[in-house]
Amino acid sequence: MERIGFIGLGIMGSPMSQHLLKAGYPLIVLDRVSEAQKAIVAAGAQAGTSPQQIAEQSDIVITMLPDSPDVEEVVLGKNGVLEGLRPGSMFIDMSMILPSTARRVTEAVRKKGAEGLDAPVSGGQVGAQNATLSIMVGGSAAAFARAKPIFEKMGKNIVHVGEAGAGQVTKAANQAVVAITIAAVSEALLLAAKSGVDPAKVREALLGGFAQSRILDLHGNRMLQRNFQPGFKMKLHRKDMSIILDTARELGLALPASAAVAELMNAAIANGGAELDHSALVTMLEKLGNFEIPKVA
Repeated sequence: MERIGFIGLGIMGSPMSQHLLKAGYPLIVLDRVSEAQKAIVAAGAQAGTSPQQIAEQSDIVITMLPDSPDVEEVVLGKNGVLEGLRPGSMFIDMSMILPSTARRVTEAVRKKGAEGLDAPVSGGQVGAQNATLSIMVGGSAAAFARAKPIFEKMGKNIVHVGEAGAGQVTKAANQAVVAITIAAVSEALLLAAKSGVDPAKVREALLGGFAQSRILDLHGNRMLQRNFQPGFKMKLHRKDMSIILDTARELGLALPASAAVAELMNAAIANGGAELDHSALVTMLEKLGNFEIPKVA
């Protein structure tokens, strides 16, 4: 089996790497948080010392990092992945970053005689833990075919969308839908509660109709339970919204709904919600309306 290097062992990267280890892949890992790295090493992985060293000892390098600058530093920076990549190896970035950054990184990787894929994911912490992630892949068809058995250990819905950057464009579209739907669910439950109608029963009724969605199901329940322990942190989704709006500006597009939700996220973060789950967006709307949805027992 191909030797895999995995860089970035956070909420998503840790369970994803564990699935690869359980599938029998020889794994070398690296994270700036030593406790995260030690946990995977204790399960059987080898500890890496630098992105360059990871690349030198791996056939395939995977990164799962917070943002575009992090990926650029880890791949293109001093002692980065690019310095250790060998001809015939592969680099896969599974973070959400700017499509333009993904294309630039893939071009640099190809100049080293290696292949590159951008393969961001959707499904959150639960999807990562259960290996049910949706994986959206940009890059060559040959690279996708090589990587698909690895993706299948981490996800269920795996789609080759197009060339380099296409995975990131798809992920941006996903995050726009998720953010706007969280705002819509928040407004619906707030409207119901302020009208004196049981929001739990409203949610139950809506789940059987055209408004049904996973967000209404899962995040609607979070809002009713007042459970905002992070599956996906508000600050990370706000970062994603910045990517969406930056990409829209590059293309000359107006995305007013995305822009409005991004401002709500900015306000929620300014009010202490950065580390909360993105479903906590409802709390900002509650502040604006001076009314809180009652907690459901």
